[in-house]
Amino acid sequence: MTNLPPANLLAASTEQHPQDAKPTVNSRKNPGNSTLSRYGLLALGTGTMLFAVGGRWDIAAAAWIFPVLLLRFARQSRVRSAMPGIWLAHIAAAVFWIQESKLGFNPVAIVGAIALAALQTLPFLADRLLVGRLRPAVAALAFPAAFAATEFLITLVTPLGTAYGCLAVTQYGDLPLLQVVSVTGPWGIGFLIGYFASTANRIWERPAWRSGLVYGTVLLTVVLAGGARLAFGPSAGTTVRIAGVSPGRTVTDALRSTLGRIDGGPADIAAAPASQVEPAMTAVENDLLASTRREAAAGAKIVVWPEEAVRTQESHAPAAIAAAQEQARRSGIYLEIGVRVYSTTAPAFGRDEALLIDPQGKVLWTYQKAHPIPGSERYTPGDGRVPVADTPYGRIANVICYDADFPAMMRTRADIMLVPSADWKEYGAAHTAKASLRAIEGGYSLVRQDAQGVSTAYDNKGHVLATTDYFTTGQQTTVAYVPTHGTTTIYDRIGDTFAWLCLTAVAALTALAVARTRRRTTDG
Repeated sequence: MTNLPPANLLAASTEQHPQDAKPTVNSRKNPGNSTLSRYGLLALGTGTMLFAVGGRWDIAAAAWIFPVLLLRFARQSRVRSAMPGIWLAHIAAAVFWIQESKLGFNPVAIVGAIALAALQTLPFLADRLLVGRLRPAVAALAFPAAFAATEFLITLVTPLGTAYGCLAVTQYGDLPLLQVVSVTGPWGIGFLIGYFASTANRIWERPAWRSGLVYGTVLLTVVLAGGARLAFGPSAGTTVRIAGVSPGRTVTDALRSTLGRIDGGPADIAAAPASQVEPAMTAVENDLLASTRREAAAGAKIVVWPEEAVRTQESHAPAAIAAAQEQARRSGIYLEIGVRVYSTTAPAFGRDEALLIDPQGKVLWTYQKAHPIPGSERYTPGDGRVPVADTPYGRIANVICYDADFPAMMRTRADIMLVPSADWKEYGAAHTAKASLRAIEGGYSLVRQDAQGVSTAYDNKGHVLATTDYFTTGQQTTVAYVPTHGTTTIYDRIGDTFAWLCLTAVAALTALAVARTRRRTTDG
């Protein structure tokens, strides 16, 4: 018992009934631990978390602050009252993210938000049950390990990837900090944020400046190492001019209007008379081909169209692809095209694919999107094998939009990753910013051309090479000089080892806490 801090004595004394564990701070000795102040912490933590959900209104500092407040609430409350409060806070954040990003509410989204919030409550439960049963230095690791492990589990057991529930995406502007993902994956950022919350709460409970010094040393080391990587890492070297082109608003709006007049879904579009839909579809194709000719003439060696750039009935798809092949051959470029094929074949009634065409007009691959957006896309998923081609401009790879939210899939030995995408105004900028993490993790440059959002090219350290916003520019073109040589990162080699170590650490700490509890019971 002498190894326990005074603030944790009450929690340790209830080890036989952890579900009824008392707060870690005695409310009679600490007036600030009143019900009003505790639920004030919960309200403030919840409100702060709304600005750290991976949306367009994110504030980087909010991601570091809200876990401190929610953990303080959890430690000052009984488990049976604290965990429902934490759960409700995460439900509120998930609902806010859905609304903020205009993803659309439906029963699946609501059920998913409730289930996901329950998963995100687990780190707080682990801290609440373990912190009073372990030595302080060891207990300080329980919350950050559980926090990072939970972020990792979200990518394993949900269809969200890192689109939601991964705090690393909120830090995309802090390049020195973000370099750690080239070693740990995004889970390293979650660990640091969780470690900050644990350390801040220990100092809050009692003077523990040694803990603060240890954490400060860890964080400073990470940031300085990241800064050194940015400053002294290999230079860009040879570059290639890449142009991303999206169809203009006039032809895009005309096609949307045409398809909107057809009652029903993709099957009905596929079955509509060609004379009804083909003129508008062809106008978009011609606009893209004209933009491709223009950019090739200006010096682009690789041209990228966005996801679903060409929308076509299945019968017309070969002609649309042939036109792109001919353009690539005439211009002598590598041309990647995004194609939405409408089919009468159930259950998907179509395909979402990307094709890379070489300067001879040969199709090097036809890639099917592996991760349709849950609840809104019903394509039959592809096999998730990322195609790679050796070219004079390095090894070029390709995924489609939402695929880039899955770090494990994106660990590909490539120099340039092409990510044709299709977002919308409320989510495009946030979604493109998230993709920058994949470039740092994978050691390749990444070009994300968005049909209706923010298009950006990143180098392998996350620097922005070029960016355009569909809604604020007249010409829907992004031009960047992109490095043709990437690098091999530690994360690329070891994968999610850090995340698995965090999971292992949680299991080990739990076993240690159980053993210490039994020993105390026996000694008592």
